[in-house]
Amino acid sequence: MRILGIETSCDETGVAVYETGRGIIAEALASQVELHRPFGGVVPELASRDHIAKLSRLVQAVLAEADCSPGELDGIAYTAGPGLIGALMVGGSFAAASAYALGIPAVPIHHMEAHLLIGKLEADALEFPFIALLVSGGHSMLVDVQGVGRYRVIGNTLDDAAGEAFDKVARLLNLPYPGGPALARLAESGDPGAFDFPRPLADRGLDMSFSGLKTAVRRAIDRERAEKNGVLDAKVERNIAAAFQAAVVDTLVAKCARAVTETGRQRLVIAGGVGANRKLRQDLADWGSANGVAVFYPRPAFCTDNGAMIAYAGAARLVPGQAGPPGVVARPRWPLDELQPPGLN
Repeated sequence: MRILGIETSCDETGVAVYETGRGIIAEALASQVELHRPFGGVVPELASRDHIAKLSRLVQAVLAEADCSPGELDGIAYTAGPGLIGALMVGGSFAAASAYALGIPAVPIHHMEAHLLIGKLEADALEFPFIALLVSGGHSMLVDVQGVGRYRVIGNTLDDAAGEAFDKVARLLNLPYPGGPALARLAESGDPGAFDFPRPLADRGLDMSFSGLKTAVRRAIDRERAEKNGVLDAKVERNIAAAFQAAVVDTLVAKCARAVTETGRQRLVIAGGVGANRKLRQDLADWGSANGVAVFYPRPAFCTDNGAMIAYAGAARLVPGQAGPPGVVARPRWPLDELQPPGLN
């Protein structure tokens, strides 16, 4: 079975072909970072237009790389939500129209589900059930993953998501867009013990909150600048970045440890864009090794948005002989726990 996957939920145009028994046989990704950089964030209308300009060419290139004609596809999976409505409509319209012309199903995919499942593509040893830490610019959640379409959200963000906090602190430090990765790079050369930032809710529950941590960082920056005539020297910037990152990572590790203890699961998956953070990956791997918990994470390129995760999720959801829903499914907001196993939707 061959599935074409299309990702256009925000500012990445991702396309991939997945083949059962072989895995991802071709993929391509077009980033919009330079397009949005002058604005310091994603401009929805520009994002949609860029998807329109690039999607068809990317699909043609990926099919050629996979040595796969459109007629050899068994289905087309596309991101149906959550995401920017205009961007979702671009990918959904392309997928639905192409699938209709080819007489194959178009499979709408939940963006978060695709992030949760991509770990299984990367590691044959990863079996259900497992706990997933899904951390990105818009989400921080802990999910008890029992199977495809069987998800129980056991921890969620109460305010700022982890990735959102990274981006906001990066702006406080005047780092270039995209701020999160820039802050992580800066933190590598700083002293995480130079500032004592709080670990929000680390000692209770499974929900997460990073707004107070962001405020503590802002106050520290204001204090440092006030003491030095408005100038924040490079060493202090590095130390603030390192201390902030350490606070986020410590909090996430504590939450994962509590989730594993409360559920009894022995497998943990890191997913989402913040899952590419090297300190988070290393600290969770060290914790897992010390506590007998297997920790899995996809390659960094598969943590951020990509077509491979959509293609793989499409293969997991495609029921042979079952047509996809009519029209285009596009849901800017879509609770993960509304999903059902394949064939029951």
